[in-house]
Amino acid sequence: SQGRSMVISRNGIVAAESPLAAQAGARILERGGNAVDAAIATNAMMGVVEPMMNGIGGDLFAIVYDAKANKLYGLNASGWAPKGLTIEYLQRQGIRSMPQQGVNAITVPGAVDGWQKLADKFGRKKLAEDLAAAIRTAQDGFPVPEWTAAYWAAELDYLRTDETAAKTYLPGDRAPKMGEVFRNPELAWSLEQIAQHGREAFYKGEISAKILDSTKRHNGPMMAQDLAEYSSEFVEPISTSYRDWTVYELPPNVQGMAALEMLNILETFPLGQKDWGFGSTKTLHAMIEAKKLAYADLAKYIGDPRKQKLPVATLVSKEWAAERAKLIDADKANCDATAGEIPVGNDTTYLSVVDSEGNMVSLIQSNYEAFGSGIVAAGTGFALHDRGGLFSMDPNSPNALAGRKRPLHTIIPAFAQKGDVRVAFGIMGGWNQSQAHAQFVANLVDFKMNIQAALEAPRFSKHTFSGCDVMMENRFGQNVRNELTSK
Repeated sequence: SQGRSMVISRNGIVAAESPLAAQAGARILERGGNAVDAAIATNAMMGVVEPMMNGIGGDLFAIVYDAKANKLYGLNASGWAPKGLTIEYLQRQGIRSMPQQGVNAITVPGAVDGWQKLADKFGRKKLAEDLAAAIRTAQDGFPVPEWTAAYWAAELDYLRTDETAAKTYLPGDRAPKMGEVFRNPELAWSLEQIAQHGREAFYKGEISAKILDSTKRHNGPMMAQDLAEYSSEFVEPISTSYRDWTVYELPPNVQGMAALEMLNILETFPLGQKDWGFGSTKTLHAMIEAKKLAYADLAKYIGDPRKQKLPVATLVSKEWAAERAKLIDADKANCDATAGEIPVGNDTTYLSVVDSEGNMVSLIQSNYEAFGSGIVAAGTGFALHDRGGLFSMDPNSPNALAGRKRPLHTIIPAFAQKGDVRVAFGIMGGWNQSQAHAQFVANLVDFKMNIQAALEAPRFSKHTFSGCDVMMENRFGQNVRNELTSK
């Protein structure tokens, strides 16, 4: 059952994990900013008040709906690997699997360039005004909420592995407790540099110098050119129809195409009819099996489209889904799903904003793991992410590590539309995201839930790519869980 009522507003709305962040965005709207200005303000504040989840040391993706132009824009602000970070480079150090932490997991952070691109193309306010609340809060401090304090404390040992990270995030050599005021004047300085000098401060100015000093101190391969030559890019969202809705995701190097393939497979089943209701054994079995097939394809074919041709159009086609759907056995679970053969020929924060003019932003941003690589560049106040950990060391993989290549990303913003009804949405949680997107859309379209109920409804999640291990919320009936287990 729905636990909270929908929030309804006439003049715009901001949805974010932190009330302080949502307030920062709402104030920008009140002062004449648009949805993009508010999204930047909200995102910047999230990096201050939940530093383990996201910040300017991470990457960013967004889908923007421009109401006046009636057009969707995608932004890929994920950073590339340093030119010197290659499979051969790691192998020479005796490393055989991709590091998940530390300096060799660091790729160029893309978030700040993403902010600049968004502000320049769509923003109504100067970047300095969008960042003002975050700068003030970093300088003056904020009372640490209960959940944030618990997450912070869980990373105590990890933060102690880097002297600067410990100095930045562990005042008095401990994590701040619930209700204590945490200040980060060095992060305020970094944000102020960006406010005054734009993205140049981060990629070519004083911040970049501090990043390079830090990575050099840890014997990392990042060079000045890796930062200076980086640029995020606007991309065309990919889409599919689902019943009478159109659902949009971003193209690779993110996992969004798996959500679209999963929906295409589910469209071949009569969800919402007769004994195919929400939470029924038939519905959940079809969803779980569709997830396995879509993610098997994702694992085989995902990569950086700037480096190789990827079969995205095939994978999100109705014809492909129809063939994949034939592999689903109504009576038996597939514990060894494999990718289809094509003939030759993502500890994150999500936010969405809509303004009074109907402009909408669906934005997601992340450090990847909590506090990212665990490395903080001295004097900057933020952790460098570890997104490079998602590269593959298999040279035959489309996601193989290479210099100036972008790794697979789990974080995905999304958008759905039916006529004049538009929904900017996203769901945090690593490999959970594509499967959660598909479940949300099915709740909205097939089971006729309102947005709040569709988000609150219990979900399943399978974080692995093989096997039959599936996690389910206990709000699903025990009899349904027993029936699924028997398959």
